[in-house]
Amino acid sequence: MTKQITVGGVPLGGGAPVPIQSMTNTPTHDVDATVRQIQQLTAAGCEIVRVAVPDLAAAKAVGKIRERIDIPLVVDIHFDYRLALECIAAGCDKVRINPGNIGGADRVKAVANACAQKNIPIRIGVNGGSLEKDLLAKYGGVTPQALVDSAFGHIALLNRYDFDDICVSLKSSSVPLTMQAYMLMSQQSDYPLHLGVTEAGTVKMGTLKSAAGIGGLLALGVGDTLRVTLTADPVEEIYAARDILKAVGLRREGPDLIACPTCGRTKIDLIPLAQQVEERLKTVTKPITVAVMGCPVNGPGEASAADVGIAGGNGFGLLFRHGKVVKKVPQENLLDELMLLIQEI
Repeated sequence: MTKQITVGGVPLGGGAPVPIQSMTNTPTHDVDATVRQIQQLTAAGCEIVRVAVPDLAAAKAVGKIRERIDIPLVVDIHFDYRLALECIAAGCDKVRINPGNIGGADRVKAVANACAQKNIPIRIGVNGGSLEKDLLAKYGGVTPQALVDSAFGHIALLNRYDFDDICVSLKSSSVPLTMQAYMLMSQQSDYPLHLGVTEAGTVKMGTLKSAAGIGGLLALGVGDTLRVTLTADPVEEIYAARDILKAVGLRREGPDLIACPTCGRTKIDLIPLAQQVEERLKTVTKPITVAVMGCPVNGPGEASAADVGIAGGNGFGLLFRHGKVVKKVPQENLLDELMLLIQEI
């Protein structure tokens, strides 16, 4: 089991529930726009949020943003240690920085000491696309062990100044490489692991890659927090992350939709109906299983484990609970009747 750190009151590692993270894509110096997006992310289920801090204007906005949001705020710093110090003073909850990239020992010490004084953890974010040249030469390219060695190199720099409030990410756009790196790291250390497949892509392929990589690791007991990276509205990252956690059995929040794949017995246009149910369920928070079945004869029985469900017939549909039919309704009313039944549960 990994050791536990705390990010703005949210425990991370040590067997704690796996928090969902995302990152804003608004200009951080635009406080109103950034706060608006963070509020949207929070409403979708985001539990820790990160903002980019590319310059002093962004750093000076961090304190104002933090005052107006309800979840921990992580700052993403590259190269300039002064931006990290500005954000730490402003009240951020975690710093993502690679100490090997911010200059001399005095700079690393300054950031480590500032974080230690405020009990702010640091995430070391190793990325296959920016691996150190000596490691690329040693291993002949980006390899799982090269990513792990990079992480330990950055960890050593912080440990030199008695700082060990650390979590680690080892991201690559390759799912197998990412998984192997995290597995190695979990075997060689007890630092909490922030999971992600970087540059995963658009909603469809990015979700698939993340489900395979992040979900596969979580199913094996590896990983303490996650961010799904999608080329899309960041809210889509939250939906995908929630689904991954549900799929691997780590969350029972909100509904779980099951639907039959359709066959020659199907008497209803099931595919768009299932998609409509899925869309309507996004606003439901009850931990229930909802079934959408295409056959009124076998559907309720096959989905008897579901809390509630519908099965389409020829011009009509059945509503059922735990396999028992409760109502027969016209096909065009099935969706609305289902939502009313869910409200009663």
